[in-house]
Amino acid sequence: MSPEVPPALVAVLDGRTPAGVLPWPADRPVAHALAAARQAGWHAAALDLNGVGDKAAFMDRCAAALDFPAYFGGNWDALADCLTDLSWCPPARGRLLVVTGWQEYAAAAPEDWGVVEGVLADAVGYWRDTDTGLVVIMAGGRGRQGA
Repeated sequence: MSPEVPPALVAVLDGRTPAGVLPWPADRPVAHALAAARQAGWHAAALDLNGVGDKAAFMDRCAAALDFPAYFGGNWDALADCLTDLSWCPPARGRLLVVTGWQEYAAAAPEDWGVVEGVLADAVGYWRDTDTGLVVIMAGGRGRQGA
């Protein structure tokens, strides 16, 4: 695996460490995390929240980035349901979600952001003791999407 991928993510992808919520070094492109996950047989998705300032925009961004099914209801319960029932998602060894640009939304809607953090943590916990883990990376800065 590339030296650009932190050891904590490598350990999760190869099964030595349980999945969880991980930070990402601000000086490394998130593309490296996405590529490493795909190389390890994981499904990887990027959720770019730059410019998101409210719940409706957040839900729209989630639905598009994560390719949620048409029945996604655009509310907190529906988000939790889609993250814990991945029958709509292609099979994979695990799932990686890289969240970038989240600081702007967290500052604009701190109460909503608290709910988002809870939903993500609950989804990670739900998948932790299964054969298909869920890792969420909270990328710093503006997420440096490129190489």
